[in-house]
Amino acid sequence: MVEGIGASSGIAMGKAFVIPTWEWDFPEKLIDVTDLAYEFERLYDGIRHSKSEIEQIKQDFVSVLGEEQTQIFDAHLAILEDPVFMNEVQGIMQRQYKAAEVAVKEAIDKFVNMFDLLDDSYMKERALDIKDVGNRLLKHLLGALEETLPPKDEPYVLVAKELSPSQMVHLDANQALGLVTMLGGKTSHVAIMARAMGVPYVLGLEGKLQTPIQNGDYLIIDGDEGVLYVDPSDKMIEHYKGIKEKWYAMRERLQLLAHLPSQTADGRTVQLAANISSVKELDLVFKNNASGVGLFRTEFLYMDRSTFPEEEEQFAVYREVAEQLQGKRAVIRTLDIGGDKPLDYLELPEEDNPSLGYRAIRVMLDRKDLFKTQLRAILRASHYGNVRIMYPMIASLDELRKANEMLEEAKSELRTEGIPFREEIEVGIMIELPAAVMISDSLAREVDFFSIGTNDLVQYVLAVDRMNETVAHLYDPFHPAILQMLRITVDSARRHGTHVSVCGEMAGDIRALPLWIALDVSELSMSVQSILRVKNSLLQTRHSDGPKILGDLVRCTTSKEMMDALNPYVHTDLAEVTEPSQPASPASRGCCL
Repeated sequence: MVEGIGASSGIAMGKAFVIPTWEWDFPEKLIDVTDLAYEFERLYDGIRHSKSEIEQIKQDFVSVLGEEQTQIFDAHLAILEDPVFMNEVQGIMQRQYKAAEVAVKEAIDKFVNMFDLLDDSYMKERALDIKDVGNRLLKHLLGALEETLPPKDEPYVLVAKELSPSQMVHLDANQALGLVTMLGGKTSHVAIMARAMGVPYVLGLEGKLQTPIQNGDYLIIDGDEGVLYVDPSDKMIEHYKGIKEKWYAMRERLQLLAHLPSQTADGRTVQLAANISSVKELDLVFKNNASGVGLFRTEFLYMDRSTFPEEEEQFAVYREVAEQLQGKRAVIRTLDIGGDKPLDYLELPEEDNPSLGYRAIRVMLDRKDLFKTQLRAILRASHYGNVRIMYPMIASLDELRKANEMLEEAKSELRTEGIPFREEIEVGIMIELPAAVMISDSLAREVDFFSIGTNDLVQYVLAVDRMNETVAHLYDPFHPAILQMLRITVDSARRHGTHVSVCGEMAGDIRALPLWIALDVSELSMSVQSILRVKNSLLQTRHSDGPKILGDLVRCTTSKEMMDALNPYVHTDLAEVTEPSQPASPASRGCCL
């Protein structure tokens, strides 16, 4: 067994098809000054062909990924139009009299190396996009258009050092059983595409294999656990066949829970909402009968493009979410950019620790033009449904009040223009900083709701960068200090009648469900894929056990003691369920919040 990183869930079993690593190797060709114009024409012709090819790929692939995910290729087009990249290529040609392919190769290497040196996982992954686009251009310049394609007549597990979005377009989802790469990241474009295609994916195996994987090796990959088996025993193969069959059977059984009320065994309702990043995910929101959208991450509207989205574009997306939800809650979080989510076209300062730096509400309060545009779009969408506004990374009352001042300015402008919106739109904040927890009593007086962002809260409370492999094992959501932070937040909200929900990873972790029952939290918002699994456990949990659970937890002094106290109340067996007599109509998809 080799441990990697699970980037797309599921089990894949089959023979390996290995894509060889393609390293460009050609002599450094110098040209005469009289040939410079001809070389520039070759460069521009290669760019035209590359752009046309990318446009065609995007058009062919939209039916597989959907409109939003194919914006990956808009980012590739933007690289070919990027003046910094092109000026670098042209400068090498003009100053050093090098052939077009040599100049392109040097420019690629320069930018890839520069991005690889950055201590930022997102930027490292963007280096692969530059390499992908550059390789496409080089193929046109050199006439080397042969692709190493996987077989079409038999299923396979694709293995590569790294994969690019362009290589992904050649995959047949019916033949590609799974993906294995030595490099890559969970937030890379390839990982996003794999999840959209439903293909299991394990990455991060560089330096962990004793011998390289060869074509024809039999592989088992577990995208949930992030493990790989090479040429496993017959016993291991049979074991994983059983796991795979149970996985599919479990998924089908869980789907039967969708029509049931979201409540404990003794009748206490706990709303199970969805965290989404695009309109496309609403289909699963309805399929799994989520109570609404507890977190709409708007930053994905801003990524993989070259300019900020205009008000009309944002309004159209927010309105579609509001209308499709038909009265269910849609909590729209304002732009949470910076840190591990930079924008290529937004100049942010270089920082030693961007997670503690210029990001989220701090950027928006500085860039009032961007903030106002987004607030206007959200307000306009509120006329068409149950829309709420949520600010991220609030650390003080001053920040909250400044944000609300901007909201009032946006409202005033819309009134003047005669544009309708919901005057009493509810406003809430993310509780994800220890500072916000400690002043939560004051904050609760001035907002309509709290949403606890456990991912960052755990990170900041424990001073653990969860993206740092050296200390990631110290990231512990069941540390007793986290319980104390949660209790303070919930107690503050309760004193002032402020609604409180949870929208971090702990919301979708069934191990934590007894904790939320103990704290009497009535709404959990999670990835759409987690909803039915959490509902299954919820249906077998008793709300009346809450006081005892809390009493046991407050006496715990270690995370192991916390887990030992929670485990008796964690239910993984399937709840008893009868199939509904008929599917729920769109109007009856869950109750409104």
